Amino acid sequence: MKNRSKPRLAISNAILLALLGAGCASTQHTVVADLLITNGRIIDGSGNHWARGSMAIREGKIFRVGNFSDIRAIRTIDAKDRIVAPGFIDVHAHIEFGLFETPTTDNFIHNGVTTVITGNCGGSADSLKEFFAKIDSSRTSINVASLVGHNTVRRQAMGLANRAATVDEQRKMEALVETAMKDGAVGLSTGLIYLPGVYSDTAEVVGLAKVAAKHRGLYASHVRNEGNKVTEAINEALNIGRAANMPVQVSHFKVSAPANWGRSRETLELIEQARRDGLDVTIDQYPYTASSTSLSVMLPEWAMEGGSDDIKKRLKDPATRSQIAAQMLANANASKRPSFAYAVVARHAADPSLNGQSIATINLARGRPAGLVSEIETMLDLMIAGGAQMVFHGMSEADVKYFMAYPFNMIGADGGVQNGKGQPHPRSYGTNARVLGKYVREEKVIRLEEAVRRMTSLAAQKFQLKDRGLLREGFAADVVIFDENTVTDKATFEQPHQFSVGFDYILVNGVVTAESGKHTGARNGQALRGPAYVAQR
Repeated sequence: MKNRSKPRLAISNAILLALLGAGCASTQHTVVADLLITNGRIIDGSGNHWARGSMAIREGKIFRVGNFSDIRAIRTIDAKDRIVAPGFIDVHAHIEFGLFETPTTDNFIHNGVTTVITGNCGGSADSLKEFFAKIDSSRTSINVASLVGHNTVRRQAMGLANRAATVDEQRKMEALVETAMKDGAVGLSTGLIYLPGVYSDTAEVVGLAKVAAKHRGLYASHVRNEGNKVTEAINEALNIGRAANMPVQVSHFKVSAPANWGRSRETLELIEQARRDGLDVTIDQYPYTASSTSLSVMLPEWAMEGGSDDIKKRLKDPATRSQIAAQMLANANASKRPSFAYAVVARHAADPSLNGQSIATINLARGRPAGLVSEIETMLDLMIAGGAQMVFHGMSEADVKYFMAYPFNMIGADGGVQNGKGQPHPRSYGTNARVLGKYVREEKVIRLEEAVRRMTSLAAQKFQLKDRGLLREGFAADVVIFDENTVTDKATFEQPHQFSVGFDYILVNGVVTAESGKHTGARNGQALRGPAYVAQR
């Protein structure tokens, strides 16, 4: 590194001398950096208390942290006693489709996020080699790491079939996971309520997990059930980790539906017991009482087979539609749902005027009586019209807070790159700011340094991002400067397309990407590849 830096150092010195009008004698022992941050309260990401100091950055890396006076820089940022912290790592994102449409990833940058882990819930790019290459060639504003998705490889190997994999299909899936890990995946993800992974058994997933484990990957799971059968689903994820001898991440940890409110202690104890037994298991969470996913998950599993066209055919058959509706009604009653007023349309391509309206409201507007039976018919009509992305208000605030206090819980928005369209869940815009504003400053569920640790070093350690997540010399200069007294999420369910406030500067690999709350247009992010790829270099 020293040899590579010599030409840059000479140029930087020359510029500095011209800027300062200094003589040779006065700069003989001065070290020159590209950027100097002064007067900051540094939270280094470890969980330690903040300390006043400065930070010097050179060639995209942190060069010095602490109290020093022998460094000058081409540019100096006065932090004005603001918090200087590592850039946030969002461990649960879905950005495969929006990343290249909006490579500036404004909603992430304005929320303090400099790195995301995508490929979650079983869905990843078909080819991670091509995905990473496109990131490096087209350039994005954030760093991106990815898991390989179980649903993706199952679809590639056997379509959307509702059956067990054959021996040959299992081998093909394992080969696809092997390739993805060597191409840079950080682990395997599952989304066991989605097509086609919903039709897999535990043994199938264990086989794929063992391949990922061989390449030092982790297992991240959107478990099979987050409602009435949540404990069984969590135990399945834990057992997969044990069988494959690999770390486990349980995604967007929650308990859904009124029938399950208050079960947070029961479910979190499963995680704690597994940790006591020696399993490296952690969780992540978004700080809201509403989730967001496709309307199709409301259908019985068997009814989803084959995807959209086959679903429509079933719903147009009166007998099959009646069978589907009856099972949906039974599920709603078991979860103690009096109506579907909790289910709100986020995006319905066939009729965007429905965006932001609840199923109960849409049902009444169509002249149907109130109640579950009629509302189910309205949902099935929406499915025939092409389906919808939904927001489901299904959790309790008490459970959210209980999970928030857990020390081995990271922060993941479960969001994508937003372009100002539709009525998406506000988590894509406000997750990190909401943690800092609501749960740190206002409600004091966790302290500031602990929140930063969850968003930085804990995430970097789990996903093996070796030079991220801490303000350490030699680490990548992903940095956020924010005011802990004003940082606030502005996005709401009614008006979601609003950036968070309170972030003064965002640096990605040493380049200022947001300044005074405005994106600079910089696109200095990188593809971050996993340990199997690195080992081949």
